[in-house]
Amino acid sequence: MNLLVNSIRPSRMLLGQMSSVLRSSVEGLVFDVRALSSKEQAPQDIGIIGVPLNKGQSKSGTRLGPQTIRDAGLIEQLKNIERDVKDYGDIKFPEIEEDVSSMKPLKNSRSLGKATQMISDTVYKIMKEDKRLCMTLGGDHALSVGSVNGHARVNPNMCLLWIDAHADLNTPLSSPSGNLHGMVQSFLVHELEEYMPKIPGFEWIKPCISLKDIVYIGLRDIDPGEKYIMERFGMTGYSIHDVDKLGVKEVLSRALDTVNPKGNRPIHLSYDIDSLDPVVSPSTGTPVMGGLTYREGMYIAEVVSDTGLLHAVDIVELNPELGAPREQDTTIMAAMNIVTASVGKLREGHRPSNYEIPKPLY
Repeated sequence: MNLLVNSIRPSRMLLGQMSSVLRSSVEGLVFDVRALSSKEQAPQDIGIIGVPLNKGQSKSGTRLGPQTIRDAGLIEQLKNIERDVKDYGDIKFPEIEEDVSSMKPLKNSRSLGKATQMISDTVYKIMKEDKRLCMTLGGDHALSVGSVNGHARVNPNMCLLWIDAHADLNTPLSSPSGNLHGMVQSFLVHELEEYMPKIPGFEWIKPCISLKDIVYIGLRDIDPGEKYIMERFGMTGYSIHDVDKLGVKEVLSRALDTVNPKGNRPIHLSYDIDSLDPVVSPSTGTPVMGGLTYREGMYIAEVVSDTGLLHAVDIVELNPELGAPREQDTTIMAAMNIVTASVGKLREGHRPSNYEIPKPLY
């Protein structure tokens, strides 16, 4: 039996919930009550943390990302869609002196080890104690070592959508650069534990997710070590070629079905602004031609929001020091629009719940 429904929001999320628990049979439609009761509904209140991290790669400007997005009107836009928002400010990282032993095979390991531990603890507090969806403003992608770990401490059954031109899957020993923002996954996943050397500063972290819990969208610049790992462990990754061939709707549908087939797992969305084409997001440190269009990028954020399962979102690699002023403005607006779309802002506009058309007084 086929159910034909309109995809008009705000009912789209409800329809998605219904379709995930309706099963057809000759006797009629049967509700799977267990699926409804086990669904990890996302909190509506939002907690924002700024992570001015720039030591996971070589360009210093990523430290300005959090405040730049705030200055563009982030808080106001979230309040306009009637979300309760608490801004926890920026995490203040201590200055840690690096020694020669910490520079290889991972640069700035002592500083980054402490920073990612602080990020994990902050994300955990926002999600566990304050019961808020955690919005992490970066900063380079190294921050996701901490944000994903912190989320997994709250929701061990979470799944991870990684929207990026890069896989960020190198181990410290396979990395061509020694930059942590290209090694994030290797610190998080169980399957790579035997490939990981002891890294000063990262004694605290233990694997918290599996490679099968991760899906990529937008890949177009993958290192040999990353390609080996993806093939060796059968990871799911949708390249920009797949987006061209199948369309973003089908790619996202398959991606969600891979890591969340029952539609009942908390989602962590880690969104690298370099997943977008440099025409849309030029002010980032590692741009790669031929990326997602702005509309494709927004569609991904909106559909993830519609699932009602998003518990944490990272927006990373915005570097407002790069590019001409107009390019900076374009990238900033793309980053802000994507992160607000991921928590419910609609391109077709919003009507406050208490809005009424005004009547004349006479």
